[in-house]
Amino acid sequence: MQKLFSILMILTSATVTSQVHYNPTTHALDLQKSVLHWKGSYTFNISEHNGVVYFKRGELATNGDLVTGGSFVIDMQSIDNVPNSNHEGPIEHLKDPDFFDVYKFPEAKLIITSIEYFSNTNTHEIYADLTIKGITQNIKFYADIDGIKNTMKAHFKIDRTRWGITYNNKAKDKAISDAIEFKAELYF
Repeated sequence: MQKLFSILMILTSATVTSQVHYNPTTHALDLQKSVLHWKGSYTFNISEHNGVVYFKRGELATNGDLVTGGSFVIDMQSIDNVPNSNHEGPIEHLKDPDFFDVYKFPEAKLIITSIEYFSNTNTHEIYADLTIKGITQNIKFYADIDGIKNTMKAHFKIDRTRWGITYNNKAKDKAISDAIEFKAELYF
């Protein structure tokens, strides 16, 4: 009898503990405020192009105070130069098959696969699957998440060649840096 009572106490406390700590919530991305800044440059930093691209949808999943996942869909047709720059720059060329081929692949996707939280710096090490031009590759980046302001900010680079983002002219392709820099400002 005492053994049965002990087992019931353990099960009851496990159930209460899991109920206290299990509070999953989904936070929708604010599409009006959120933006993904991009920057591409030439290999020897002669000059650069930068701009913005916007999101179609997105969400961040939390459990209590911890971020547990998320997914984001990027509207590749929205790629543009920096706002108020009179749309000067290579935007139409970036939309062509030489680079992002946005008419064939109008969306890019990022799905968070795992997160490690560093409490002493409030930094999150995020692993995610990034899909561009139908090619999915894993990436790692760091993000600062502010639960009071409901924001997530991240700054990272990718190697464009992993997603087949290459210029059809070998000499010109070599003149372009393989790194594309992104700065995400997300609001929920």
